[in-house]
Amino acid sequence: MITPPFATSGSTTGRCAWAEHNELLGAFHDHEWGEPVAEASILFEYLVLHTFQLGFDFPVVLKRREGFRELLANFEPERIARFTDDDLAELLLNPRILRNRRKLEATVQNARAWLRLQAEVGGEAGLLPFFYQYVGGRPVDNQRSAANPAPLTTPQSEAMSKDLKRRGFVMTGPMTCYNILQTAGLVNDHLLSCPRHAECKALAAQL
Repeated sequence: MITPPFATSGSTTGRCAWAEHNELLGAFHDHEWGEPVAEASILFEYLVLHTFQLGFDFPVVLKRREGFRELLANFEPERIARFTDDDLAELLLNPRILRNRRKLEATVQNARAWLRLQAEVGGEAGLLPFFYQYVGGRPVDNQRSAANPAPLTTPQSEAMSKDLKRRGFVMTGPMTCYNILQTAGLVNDHLLSCPRHAECKALAAQL
């Protein structure tokens, strides 16, 4: 879990308190975080973003999101998988992204692992069911409150991390995996008092 931005204590309005830290987090909370993804491509984008989040507060990554989108081939794994050392060297000169060689190399490795996984699960249509298996096939409503805050990891994220690493993914520890599950709406970790909790729960019911 990303702390403090993704802490689960509530605000005076009932909204998840981390959403009120700044406008970027507020927009991310109100329009994206916790909504069950319907496309595997979005899940891959979250994988990339949370890889770069390691060691940073998430707003640092969000601020550069469009730079990442442009320079990392619109988050398309097929294109990222073909990046060369020369491509990475050029990216390291561009201040529009977080310039970290290890994370760029990890992104390329993860794109290649993603394509292998896609082939193993029968194509792109098999990717979302693959990730949903870690939460029992359906988004999980965790009923978060001050008395039931979100943990840093869960058995589900630990299983996901272990499996992804076995399949060649890197920088996918249990905390990163839980961040992905939260962001992609495979778990609903909005506070019960937060208006987005009910909205994301309704979206999950439509799957």
